Amino acid sequence: MQIYMVGGAVRDRLLGRPVNDHDWVVVGATPEDMVARGFVPVGRDFPVFLHPETHEEYALARTERKSGRGYRGFVVQASPDVTLEEDLSRRDLTINAIAARAGWAGVGAVFDPYGGARDLKQRVLRHVTDAFREDPVRILRVARFAARFADFTVAPETMALMREMVQAGEADHLVAERVWQELARGLMEDHPTRMFEVLRECGALAVLLPEVERLWGVPQRAEYHPEVDTGVHVMMVLDMAARLSAPLPVRFACLVHDLGKGTTPQDMLPRHIGHEQRSARLLKALCERLRVPVDCRELADVVAREHGNIHRSGELGAAALVRLLERCDALRKPARLGDILLACECDARGRLGFEDARYPQGPRLRAALDAALGVATAPIATQAAARGLKGPQVGELIHQARVDAVAAALTA
Repeated sequence: MQIYMVGGAVRDRLLGRPVNDHDWVVVGATPEDMVARGFVPVGRDFPVFLHPETHEEYALARTERKSGRGYRGFVVQASPDVTLEEDLSRRDLTINAIAARAGWAGVGAVFDPYGGARDLKQRVLRHVTDAFREDPVRILRVARFAARFADFTVAPETMALMREMVQAGEADHLVAERVWQELARGLMEDHPTRMFEVLRECGALAVLLPEVERLWGVPQRAEYHPEVDTGVHVMMVLDMAARLSAPLPVRFACLVHDLGKGTTPQDMLPRHIGHEQRSARLLKALCERLRVPVDCRELADVVAREHGNIHRSGELGAAALVRLLERCDALRKPARLGDILLACECDARGRLGFEDARYPQGPRLRAALDAALGVATAPIATQAAARGLKGPQVGELIHQARVDAVAAALTA
């Protein structure tokens, strides 16, 4: 039995980056050998085991053979006869197909049969073998690594292979959960827009997120959007979200906040009247298709519907501000308003020439929410009940009390 460190841990040590976890491959062993040494089997489809003390994953060296379309269409073979080179050949990129002996600390020889160390130095993302085409998830992984390693380029032959895969319909068979998993991880990288550049270039974005793809080439009013192109604007918004270290729900909201502009009638352009409601409808279908988590879809829905009103909130009086807060569900979920406002700030600053602008709407709306939340609703409800008022009548009294409180706060 021989144990090797593989994948990201070797890659990141060679790059001088922090190593957060380790992946291990075991050559020359059987599942029975692993169990006899105290390893705990966890892989349902693959021979993967947890170390009895560190709980890190150890996988038996294996080969894969394509048996059908999509992510699940594989026959896996693991046996003591599978060599380390054969195991590395099934990996996605050369920079992830480097192995080192257990105990290697970043200095000394590595096992690198596919030139991964060379590609690290040349800053290239290159597929290992033609077996890359057998798993369409690898298209998303390349795009995600492009977002992580912003100074790397995708090798021309790898980009050509990804285009072939998309044209052959492989991307049509991606499992929704895997698509979301890779998109979410890519969105959280330092340069998330590079992921979408790569997906557009190979044609995968039109398959996976057609609502986003159609935004490129859609004009906007130059007096509000000097960058004009809606797709360019959305990428600028996403870049701003990364610059401000926004959490995943905010970044997703930034990506999808303007989907409705892609369906604006030609005779209406460059105006986009009613795009907010169209965005919300398109967003709902997208979230259902990709099974987007509830926190991301709910925040994105509010931002899609209300970002225009939030941008204009500096012109609103107390009554309109309270209605806006109610539509944002901010009175019930006050902590979420911060993320809503951050997404809107990214939208406002994600425009050519506005990158360093202030966003005064945020402090004003937070002050309005604080005032509205400061209203003691229980006494109002008790007094209303004493007067024989019920239901909507009580709600209207509470609403008016909040309007009065916000009005007082704005004039203080």
